[in-house]
This record gives sequence, structure tokens and C-alpha cells, in this order.
Amino acid sequence: MTKTKKLTLSAIMVALSTVLVILSKLIPAPWMQGGSITLASMVPIIAASLVIDLKWGVLTGIVFSLIQMMTGFYPPPTQNFLNFFLVIMLDYVVAFGVLGCAGLFYRLMDKKLWAIPVSGVIVTFLRYVCHIISGILIWGVYAEEGQGVLAYSVTYNGSYMIPEIIITGVVLSILSKFIIKWANN
Repeated sequence: MTKTKKLTLSAIMVALSTVLVILSKLIPAPWMQGGSITLASMVPIIAASLVIDLKWGVLTGIVFSLIQMMTGFYPPPTQNFLNFFLVIMLDYVVAFGVLGCAGLFYRLMDKKLWAIPVSGVIVTFLRYVCHIISGILIWGVYAEEGQGVLAYSVTYNGSYMIPEIIITGVVLSILSKFIIKWANN
């Protein structure tokens, strides 16, 4: 695949993911102070990783993270540079960049049909882990008194990431044959 095709595909997938996030915000979750349950918004980024390669997949995820920051950045509860940097890295750059690793997991599983949704579930789970770490290090000040920071972070982030993991896995299962055909062209 030429660089032009990779760039075009990545741009289209970032745009599609962004549209899916915007459409998802039409049904807001009132309990959320950050994060949301979307209409499979991570699937296009994962698909790009599956079709292209690791480098372009991660880059596609990072570009998507920058757009996510521009459209819905939540500043950390304490205003110091370290927390600001960690929010950017953990809640955006690393969390969305890791989605681009789906192709790596897919290739490690010998490109089997079932490996597409499994790879998607793995990378969305890794995104969840990034948010848990961020919740422990930064957002834990929002935990209710007597609630442990780890429990708070796992529960809060799980309220939107567990549905996201399930939605992503189901949609990738449905699209698996199409993605394989796409990758072979």
C-alpha cells in the first residue's frame, strides 16, 4: 500500500470515528464527567490498524486522540504541569494510540477470522487500563469519602469502557469478513 493510500485511509477512518463520537453525544450519559459510550467509534481506528500496519495504526489513533482533545478536553482537578501532561498522555495519546496496536495482535494470532474481534477487545481493554491508571493518579480526588481510589477508577471508567469493549467486539465480529477482504485488496 502506498503512503498516499495509507494517509487517505487513516484520514477517512479518523473522520468516521469523529462522526461516530459526535453522533453518540446526541444521547448523553448524565452520570458522566468524562468518557462516553459511543456508537462503535473505535472500530474505524482499529480497522485501519488491521488493514495497514502497526506504525500507521498507532499514528491514526494518536491523530484521533488530538481531535478528541480539541472537541472534549477535561482539565485535571489540580492545575500543575505534571497532572496536565499525564491527562494528555494517559487519557488521550496513549489511550487512543494503543487502539492502533490491534493489527499487531491480529498478526500474532495468524490473521484468523476470530482474531479481528479478539484484537479489538484487547486494545479497547488496554485503553480501559490507561483510564484506570489516570483515575488513580489524577482523578481519584473525585472518589467519595471512604471509597478507595482504585475502586473508584475501575468503577467509573468501567461504566463507559466495559460497554465500549462489548460494542467494539460485537461490531468487529460482524465486520470481520469485510475487513479481511479489505486487507487483502
